[in-house]
Parts: sequence; C-alpha cells; structure tokens
Amino acid sequence: MSVGLFPDGVVTDRLRLERVDIDDAGTLDLYEHWRADAPNVDETTEYVSWEPYATPHGVAETRERAVERTDDREGAMFLIRPRDGERGAGEFAGTAGLFVGWDCQLAVFGTWLRKPFWGRGYSGERADAMFELAFDRLDLELVRVSHLPENENSERAITKYVQRHGGRRTGRFRNRVAFDDGSVHDTVEYSVSQHEWRQADGAETAVSFQG
Repeated sequence: MSVGLFPDGVVTDRLRLERVDIDDAGTLDLYEHWRADAPNVDETTEYVSWEPYATPHGVAETRERAVERTDDREGAMFLIRPRDGERGAGEFAGTAGLFVGWDCQLAVFGTWLRKPFWGRGYSGERADAMFELAFDRLDLELVRVSHLPENENSERAITKYVQRHGGRRTGRFRNRVAFDDGSVHDTVEYSVSQHEWRQADGAETAVSFQG
C-alpha cells in the first residue's frame, strides 16, 4: 500500500528524485557527505535539526527510519540527483522529504542540498514535485514549510516558490523545533492549500511519477 502512496521516483525537467529504500546500497554514499568532516558540512547543516554523523551506522539508522515512515504511510525521503545535461548529472545532490499528518490532512516539506548544488533553483523544482505529490497523488489539503529566522537563503527560496503556488507566510512560531544538540529554535512558517495551489497553477517544471 505504501508503494502506491509514495512513488519509487519522481522526474522533473532537471532532477530525478529516488525514494530511499532499505535495499539501496547508499549508506556509504550518504555518509561521505553527512560525516562530521565532509566538505562544507558546517555550512550545509548550520540550520538543520540533525548533526553530522560520526559513523556510517548513524546514517544507516536514519535510512531505516525513513523506510519505516514510508511503510507506515507517514512520509517518504527521496535522494535528489541532477538529470543528464545538468552539471554533476547523476551525483547525489541532496534529499527531499515529505512528512504526512493524515489527521490534519497536512504535508510538511523538508530538504537538504550539498553546497555545489546551491543557487541552481533546485529547491523550487523539488518543491514543484512535492506539491504534485501532496495535492495530486495524496489529495492532502495543506502543505507547510518552514525555516529558521536567520536562514536567509531558505527564506528567499521558500518565499519565491510559496508565492508562486498561491500560498503565504503564516508567521513566526516560538520554540517550535528542538535540535539534536539540545537547542530549541523559533521557525518562520508558510502554508499552501490545495485550493490555492490549483488556482495558482504555479509549477515551472513538468513532473512525472515512477512506480
């Protein structure tokens, strides 16, 4: 049933998103970029709730939890890879997450990108795909996305694609998220309803599902 909900892959004009699966041989590939001494890891994890990993075992556990969420119909994590014709085609560029709250008919987006892939508009293209998944395939009513107040890069990217899809900033929420290091942070949040999304028709890329 979960496979029917969450596709094996999603293809956009420039990206291929591959759903994380327990049989993937990707733990060491992920660890190469998520380990504590990986290039640019301090910058790429500055505003995320998790800390760089000390061992591959930690990455394997994260992948297992992602698969469990999919099996439990609670969400999915996808690996982002540029398609042929893009610089770095086929490389692991980052992750895209969609987490579902069925009781509230809500999807929450999350993403992480390696620094060499910043500034290409991939966050917005990934968002186009996740909106299609949340609203067209899962028929949810609302998408929520957030960033830390000091994360100006995410603020620019999120504001652009949320407005393009008819949504709006909903406000700043105090002590909204706890990080693995024990710190607690405010978030700035945005929302897009399915009705707003359909009215806006703001997708800039074609999206197709595989599986």
